[in-house]
Amino acid sequence: MSESRAERPAPVSGRAEPLDPVSRRAETQDPVSGRVEPQDPVSGRAEPPAPVSGRAEPPAPVSGRAEPPDQGGRAKPPAPLVLVSGAGVAGPAFAWWARRRGLRPVVVEAAAGPRDGGQSVDLRGAGRTVIARMGLEDAVRREGTGERGVLFTDATGRRRAAIPLEAFARFGGEGPTAELEILRGRLAGLLYEATRDTVEYRFGERIAEVEDGAGRDGRARVRLTGGAVYEADAVVIADGIGSATRDLVFGPRDAAGRPRLHPLGLSLAYLTVERRPGDGPWAVWQNAPGGRSVVLRPDNAGTTRALLSFLGPPCLRERDPAGRRALLRERFADVGGAAPRVLAELDSAAEFYAEDVGQVRMDTYSRGRSVLLGDAAYCPSPISGMGTSLALVGAYVLAGELAAHPGDHAAAFARYEVRMRPYADRAQRLPPGAPRLANPRTRTGIRLLHTAVRAATRPPLPALAARLVSPPADAITLPDYPEP
Repeated sequence: MSESRAERPAPVSGRAEPLDPVSRRAETQDPVSGRVEPQDPVSGRAEPPAPVSGRAEPPAPVSGRAEPPDQGGRAKPPAPLVLVSGAGVAGPAFAWWARRRGLRPVVVEAAAGPRDGGQSVDLRGAGRTVIARMGLEDAVRREGTGERGVLFTDATGRRRAAIPLEAFARFGGEGPTAELEILRGRLAGLLYEATRDTVEYRFGERIAEVEDGAGRDGRARVRLTGGAVYEADAVVIADGIGSATRDLVFGPRDAAGRPRLHPLGLSLAYLTVERRPGDGPWAVWQNAPGGRSVVLRPDNAGTTRALLSFLGPPCLRERDPAGRRALLRERFADVGGAAPRVLAELDSAAEFYAEDVGQVRMDTYSRGRSVLLGDAAYCPSPISGMGTSLALVGAYVLAGELAAHPGDHAAAFARYEVRMRPYADRAQRLPPGAPRLANPRTRTGIRLLHTAVRAATRPPLPALAARLVSPPADAITLPDYPEP
């Protein structure tokens, strides 16, 4: 099981206002940082950038320093500047690989600082390989939630079926619990900590305008909400399933007029609740008639992660937080077991997030100098177990292709899509019957689900079950990219 990105920034409403006439008339580009600064109209000297949210500009980061001279003593030209929208998992992972490949990433994030929220996410297959190549696998293991598998119970708490962590390991598969489970916020924190000394982060800002080809030598001219302007060789959009930057560049609908987000008929809510003495290392899954379920999962933070889900058309995204809580109380009012405990903490929970589950399906991953990454490009939905692995693999491949095609962003984006689309398409093909199979509408259906789970974990069926339900996490061969 995996989880989509928590609270998203409000969408950017259309194109931002153009720059004022003075800054249009006289500008100078910093040859190192790529930032465009307005000139003093009298002296002709570049003015310092306006502070963001009242804060003074930070000292130039390592990513903004000039390259060291070559062996002949000549100064090297600045590395290509890549502006990244989003500091969750995909953005910082890309920034790590971009620096390693000789690029200069600048990460823009709407939140005031690194986001530490979120539920458990899975690292599987090629995604786990990417983390290992970054030297972070041991850190991820230390920060793991310790989940041992999934117990299916009834409303009285009686055990009905179970899928242990190792149930399908003999057959090369993984069940709903992956070997590496970590809280999303902690994974994002590890990636930020691995990049903060070498990558410029601009928190409290988002991209307001992208003018493709308006910069020098055809670069993209990008203005942030704080007023800073960059001329970027590439713009990486990695700000989640509801990406406002994607809508700004690609539009909210595809060529046929369809929304980018395709609903799967399931809505869910995540929240963090107080841990109780009976909460153990297993996730506890309780089904209720009407396609409803309540799930409690362990964490390593002294709390318990809760999930409420139900089948039906999209109904949460359009509501405000109070309306979402009211709807959840209504839908789960007659459910016993763990439901009353979770409902009682809806208002007091430090972290609450609700969404209508869906997949992002794009006919192309790039437009001009802008390219999509992670959930913004190919969100497979939380029930796929593949979102985090896709983000990590995509970050690795995109950085590698940009470095392998210097000065040719179009070729880099094309190779990135050729490599990633088959992998993303496989991830979006959910197990047969999902999400309805795991959320039966009748009591008879719930009994059949429990019977099927028990059978799937007993010989001779585990081999077949592993093929049917294990995410296609290894359905890609990671390229080897040359070091700069």
